[in-house]
Amino acid sequence: MNNHTCEFMRRFEILLLFISACVASVAAQERVTLTLEDAIMRARAHSVDGAVALNSLKSAYWQWRSYRADLLPEVTFTATAPAYHKQYSPYMNDAGSYSFVRNNYLQLNGEISVSQNIWFTGGKIALNTSLDYFRQLGSEGYNRFMSIPVALTLTQPVFGVNNVKWNRRIEPVRYAEAKAEFLSATEEVAMTAISYYFQLLMAKENYEIARQNLENASKLYQVAKEKREMGKISGNDLLQMELNELNASSELTDCESTLKSCMFQLRSFLDIDEGTEIEAVIPETVPVAEVSYAVALEKAMANNKHAHNLMRRRLEAEYDVAKAKGDLRSINLFAQVGYTGTDHHLGGAYNSLRSNQVVEVGFEIPILDWGKRRGKVKVAQSNLQVVESRLKRENMDFNQNLFILVERYSNQRKQLRIGERADEIAAKRYAVNMETFIIGKISTLDLNDSRVKKDEARREYVDELYRFWQYYYQIRSITLWDFATDSPIDADFEKIIK
Repeated sequence: MNNHTCEFMRRFEILLLFISACVASVAAQERVTLTLEDAIMRARAHSVDGAVALNSLKSAYWQWRSYRADLLPEVTFTATAPAYHKQYSPYMNDAGSYSFVRNNYLQLNGEISVSQNIWFTGGKIALNTSLDYFRQLGSEGYNRFMSIPVALTLTQPVFGVNNVKWNRRIEPVRYAEAKAEFLSATEEVAMTAISYYFQLLMAKENYEIARQNLENASKLYQVAKEKREMGKISGNDLLQMELNELNASSELTDCESTLKSCMFQLRSFLDIDEGTEIEAVIPETVPVAEVSYAVALEKAMANNKHAHNLMRRRLEAEYDVAKAKGDLRSINLFAQVGYTGTDHHLGGAYNSLRSNQVVEVGFEIPILDWGKRRGKVKVAQSNLQVVESRLKRENMDFNQNLFILVERYSNQRKQLRIGERADEIAAKRYAVNMETFIIGKISTLDLNDSRVKKDEARREYVDELYRFWQYYYQIRSITLWDFATDSPIDADFEKIIK
């Protein structure tokens, strides 16, 4: 094979590698058209913020399940199988003196208990059955059984705080707050997606504006050079046209870099592959939803986590007061009634049963504690007043912020119409001035002014559109109400969690 043939083959292989690399690059850069609605749906399903909101909901759900389980009967089985002892134990004889005796025995016991919390008294009632087996080991070994076939046990605090009753008041509010917080969080995820989406959209518009401006600047510069040759414009105007072209080229480079950065940011948030190029589309329509402050406040007070949060914090402060008062004195009642039997054989332990009764009343009343317990009551009462003052302030701020938001949303629809019309007018004006400049009836200053106004109007329209969607989803997040369909924002929580 001669040198010319080798050189040809080498170049051919390089060409194939280049073509393959281009094809791979094109395949890797998948282009996807993404609407605003698509971005919101994907953000809710795939974003890290959405996952955080879901995990917070799951935590609250299992706390709710634990509270519900406390209200239901509980069945427990406890056993010791076996307990083996081989040791010396103290023994007091008839004279009152002690000695140590050698013990060698095996012990087994088991108990089944069905217990139920009594929410209106704060006590607990239980139904028990148990069996104990004792085996004395050694040369004089013997067996012993003791049975309690049935025993009813009551444990009741007399003056202490009823924790079960307070949990029945607090925990449902806490879970309702968690569910509302999850729904609000999903709407906040949507707002973040809207923010990233419109950043990309604005970057895309700036890029298109810069590209068009460079194209127009190049065209006008060529026209200006021809006019300069004919003596129709001054050298200063020609230099201005050249400067416009250079500035347009520089701006296009900056806009391209910003576009790539915004696209990377949106891809990361939506968990889209880095090789995908996103084509953002300006929303053609906006929700048609009239919102009044009175209706928004009504929905917010019924659905928003804020209302549940205020209620929960007030209940918790009241619970602290009740707990501090309950700790002033402690009286507990324990009572057990049932039957018991004992024998050397298992069957005999369930014959000739006798009554088994235990009643205990224990109390703790401070005689001198230097006002410590009453001081705790005063602290809890003061904290309750502080909480009530803060809740009042927070509620006022919440109402005020909601009023401002509704007013901004109502005005934004009008601002959006104005921005859209201004964009149309500015674009037509620049097109007319372009044609007028070409025929020499307008100066470069007027042309540049119309171009700047065109660009500003386009950016302002996109910005007005962004603010409308932000206000709309902020209202959704606060009220948890879809005003476009006049329906609540809800979810199947059981399905979501499982």
